Amino acid sequence: MTHTDDPLVSTDWLASRLADPSIRILDASFKMPGVMPLPVDDFLAAHIPGAAFFDVEAIADHASPLPHMYPDARQFARDVGALGVSSDSLVVVYDSGGWVAAPRAWWMFLSFGHANVRILDGGLQKWRAEGRPLQSGPASPRAARFTAHLDETYVRSLAQMRANLDDHREQVIDARARPRFAGEVAEPRPGLRSGHIPGSLNLPYNELFDAATGTMKPIDELKARFTAAGLDLDRPIVTTCGSGVSAAVLTLALYRLGVRGSALYDGSWSEWGHVDGPPVATGPA
Repeated sequence: MTHTDDPLVSTDWLASRLADPSIRILDASFKMPGVMPLPVDDFLAAHIPGAAFFDVEAIADHASPLPHMYPDARQFARDVGALGVSSDSLVVVYDSGGWVAAPRAWWMFLSFGHANVRILDGGLQKWRAEGRPLQSGPASPRAARFTAHLDETYVRSLAQMRANLDDHREQVIDARARPRFAGEVAEPRPGLRSGHIPGSLNLPYNELFDAATGTMKPIDELKARFTAAGLDLDRPIVTTCGSGVSAAVLTLALYRLGVRGSALYDGSWSEWGHVDGPPVATGPA
């Protein structure tokens, strides 16, 4: 993979370009329901200068009972345009650190046809640790025109995942913690069964970054982690998790390994784990 193929940019790279009007910086920080303060309140307290807040819960299909499902192309275009993102923008997304929602926002931009998008390696965690400038208060971006067209090959539906149980055409790898995957603990979202999609593999997303710095681990280590999980990088892959957010961390790591054509199961366990949902397996992969 060449440098231009790598979705990650460094804090040095971004710091030297804060005044570049062609770059739009988005804070895509996310927390599980009930965790306070809210991500938007954290944004108001401190964010990278010039950033706007990419609300994963808001830029979503509000007609769906499932959390933060993909919106349609019209809504995505409207919502990111309101954040000052145009079709000509170089988008740089970050989160608070810990590789949660910045990869989700990155994958959404790719899904809707905007390839000019990068992720800040280490996010706000590394930016703060280096003593770089911060702003507080609300953002006031100038609305821009953004055109979106969803490429549905980037995501998978429940029907497609059910069909995969029979034909096993795609490998499925789950980003949740091992006890959740094994069904040894209750799910954080009430009313869901415990366990995993039958036949799926497990690689907790937090094993792919350095907790001390917030940066993603080196390429050779990423490859070793996927290999140890039993994944064949030459076969089709779908990533999944609790609600389609942390799965994108695996998607990002796979992309950095040169994998193209992988997909994200948008509904993830929030959909599959319903009491009247498809079959559930328990135990280790």
